This record gives sequence, structure tokens and C-alpha cells, in this order.
Amino acid sequence: MNHDRYPDSLIRDILDRVKTVAMVGASSNWNRPSYFVMKYLQTKRFRVIPVNPRDAGQEILGEPAYASLSDIPDRFDMVDIFRNSEAAGAIADETIALAADKGISVIWMQLTVRNDAAAARAEAAGLAVIMNRCPKIEYGRLHGELGWSGMNSGVISSKRRRLAG
Repeated sequence: MNHDRYPDSLIRDILDRVKTVAMVGASSNWNRPSYFVMKYLQTKRFRVIPVNPRDAGQEILGEPAYASLSDIPDRFDMVDIFRNSEAAGAIADETIALAADKGISVIWMQLTVRNDAAAARAEAAGLAVIMNRCPKIEYGRLHGELGWSGMNSGVISSKRRRLAG
């Protein structure tokens, strides 16, 4: 997989089939990026399970927080990593170990988070990996929402597409 560029079809497929996301590094602090992303994804039909040892046993945006992925009793489809690139390796390894039992099929590393060795291990275990992207931004871009604020998402255009042929 070329992790420098992802086809829109891959991102769209992942976001269409994922229903439950475990967010490692979720924060109860309303002005942290992970809080915004969690809240947004909840409004788009995703269940987001927060993982943060500091907030374990409490709730973040109505969901119980857990100390680690292995503490989550429910199944989940995707792990969203809101930690640094170095920490992503151990999180990927934990995800790989839990994948079969929990139904995990995707590891998503947030903006600025990239760990190619962890991605290779996860892909060898059959998981899809997205790095240095935000599911909130990608969902909004692919559903035309970024255009509401005047941004060019590259998806919606007033120009007619040229047909191949």
C-alpha cells in the first residue's frame, strides 16, 4: 500500500463499513482535537469508544472510557490513534493481537501520525491501515461538507467531468 496517497474509494469504503471506533488518546477536554473528532463522528452515526487511562471509568461524550483496547468489552471495527508516531507501534501491536476476537479491520493514524513498521505489521495481519489522515476531515470532504465553509474538497464541482473514451 502506498501510504503517501490513498484513493477516495478506499477511504469511502472504510468510512461506509465502520460502525464502531475505539479512539486511543480520546480526551475529556473539550478543546482537544480528539474531543472534536469524537463528537463529530458521533453525529455521523459512529459509536466512538474512548481509550485513555487518565479517564478510565468515567464518561466522555456519553461513552465509558477505558484504559486500554483490551479493556473494551464490546466489539469494534476500527482503532483511531490519537497518539504520537512512536506510541502508534505498540497500539498497532495490541490491535493486531485483538483483531480476530474484537472484529477489528482498520487501524487509522491521525494527522502527523505515521509509523511505517507498525503499518507493515498490521497489513501482514490482514488489517487496512490509513496514516496521517483524520476520519473527521475525510468524512466531511467525501460528503461535500467542507464545501459548506468554502473549501475545495476536490469531490464536488460545478464543472462537468470529462468521460474517458
